[in-house]
Amino acid sequence: MTSTIELTLSSPVNLRDLGGIAIEGGVLREGLAIRTDDLATVTPEVATELVANGLTAIIDLRSPHEVQVTGRGPLGDHPIAYHHLPFMGSIQAPAGDAPELTHEVMGEMYVGMMEQAAPLIVTALGIIANSTGATAFHCAAGRDRTGVLAASLLLVLGADDDAIVADYAKTGPNMPAIMARTRTAMAAVFAKLGLDPDVFDSKALEDDGMHVSMRMLLATLRERHGDALAPLRAAGLTDATIQTLRAKALGA
Repeated sequence: MTSTIELTLSSPVNLRDLGGIAIEGGVLREGLAIRTDDLATVTPEVATELVANGLTAIIDLRSPHEVQVTGRGPLGDHPIAYHHLPFMGSIQAPAGDAPELTHEVMGEMYVGMMEQAAPLIVTALGIIANSTGATAFHCAAGRDRTGVLAASLLLVLGADDDAIVADYAKTGPNMPAIMARTRTAMAAVFAKLGLDPDVFDSKALEDDGMHVSMRMLLATLRERHGDALAPLRAAGLTDATIQTLRAKALGA
């Protein structure tokens, strides 16, 4: 069931095609993977435009509670594949005297997400590899869960750390617009769970230090596992999927 709250439909404010990023063997082509903020609240016009431009699959990384509040929105009226892969089972308030949501804390969270949600990340990569057109993946802000999947994809494609960090950091300037766009839906999610939305409103995450979180993710994975892709390989990422993704990314 979806909520009866009035949601304002709007254009995404953190949408970007990953095309143009340097990867092993060349440059990632446009029309393979799109990362974005919430697609469940786009206008019908945006939905139609995305499909007309080649969108054939959506990977929704939000929690079940978030999906219950918004449903699929106007894109649900189009014949495109929809995959719900919640990287987090639920949104939870920090326990006790939890640390402020700094970039370092977020980096630690990303490491845990990549390790614990590895099977879902592998599934998402398989969807991108096998989709006939562009795949868009999103959470609410298009920052954290979306950022982990984008980093995973770029690692598989052989992008270097600087390119991965640069893509992730592009969200920084968009944070005020993201927070304004998602406020109504997220307030409804927090109310449904009995949480105070102010707990999650951290001005520290709006500054330009976002590179810290992603560099922490990449460095910690290598320190802990030797290979940043090791958790995904252990969860079923195969050489065949990697080869398919790299061929598709180069337009082969």
